[in-house]
Amino acid sequence: MANSAGRKALRALVVVVGVVVILGLGLYGPATLVGPLPPASASVADSPAESGAAAAPTMPTTGASAIVADVASPVFASGGLTEAVPMGGVAKIITALVVLDAKPLAAGAQGPTIAVTKADADGYTQYVAESARTVPVAQGENWTQREMMQAMLLGSSNNHADTLARWAYGSIDDYLEAADAWLAARDLTGITLVDATGLDENDLGTASDLARISALAYSEASIAEIMSSDADDVVLPGNRRVDNLAAYRADLGYTGVSRSYTDQAGVCYLFALTVPVAGGSGGTGAQADAEATLYGAFIREPDWDTLDADLEALAASAAGTITQTPVVTEGQPFVTYTTPWGDTAQGVAMATESRMLWGASPLQYRVDAKPIATGSLGEQVGSVTVTTPDGDVTVLLELDRRIGDPGPLWRLTNPVPVISAFIESRTTG
Repeated sequence: MANSAGRKALRALVVVVGVVVILGLGLYGPATLVGPLPPASASVADSPAESGAAAAPTMPTTGASAIVADVASPVFASGGLTEAVPMGGVAKIITALVVLDAKPLAAGAQGPTIAVTKADADGYTQYVAESARTVPVAQGENWTQREMMQAMLLGSSNNHADTLARWAYGSIDDYLEAADAWLAARDLTGITLVDATGLDENDLGTASDLARISALAYSEASIAEIMSSDADDVVLPGNRRVDNLAAYRADLGYTGVSRSYTDQAGVCYLFALTVPVAGGSGGTGAQADAEATLYGAFIREPDWDTLDADLEALAASAAGTITQTPVVTEGQPFVTYTTPWGDTAQGVAMATESRMLWGASPLQYRVDAKPIATGSLGEQVGSVTVTTPDGDVTVLLELDRRIGDPGPLWRLTNPVPVISAFIESRTTG
């Protein structure tokens, strides 16, 4: 406190001495008439009131669940267990993503040919003996990468998961090493894999990370295309057909990417959910018919009836609570500039930005206001950044009116602020 007072006293003394020197040298007129002006004070507006819907979607109380808006966004809502739990056949979606990382496949493309080896055929026989899900293969058959992916994704085939992992990486161990690196690179630290199928109870995942896996799966064009295909049109080598086991509750807006059951994991479902967006532009046009796609994971559900009830509750509540919400509106003021000679102007948003939001958490606003003395109408004077559950939004600010020079009379009759600005320009420039 004493140091601050001392600095203020020293600054005042420097200004007084400066005024005396300038007057003594006969420089008062030039210094005040053409010198720099003192800066305007900038007053940042209070943060806008809480935005978003008044309620959150209904999430399961049993098992572990989470939903996200996209790969990069934070978790929108979650329920049940937060720790990693057994994830069953969901692991095959990770297998598909890691295989595609090494062997990319375009939507609709067949990809390379994969020969079925003795190890592949023996694996099929072993899984049949264990009553695990399979799609038949025979040694010496040739499958395309797409056909292999269809068997694994649509039919939840464990033997095809192993075949693809070995084909892409040479061995299951090498696949697991690559999968660990792939997960770490995407900060999916809540997932642990010990095989390519998810049959082992030590294949673990948190609902929040598995919801992101769902979003990642749908961001891969080949996976999204396979999961949207009509199973009746899928014919695999040997004239084999496969049902889409992940297809579930399309009547509610769900598109499944994985649906499975094991004793350790319970019922597990990874999905995309499309819901209408409330609070659009007011009733007409594209906003009135806007839809939002959410990506989710319901893990360790106790039974199919509970899964049904939980899916119905989420779909109904999401449709009523997610809104297209303006977080910044064009012309909205965020900073007020006031000059020593009495002129005022506001820094206002140059654009409107909206996000799909829910929940009652307030949005966080951060204003970066540029110091100015004068400025023209429309001049950029900083920015406002809004932190939302869907990520940061930054909008530039502009002056809503001109701040002009006060003129020679004010300059000549206000020597202290003008000479202070003059001295400041010399010491900082």
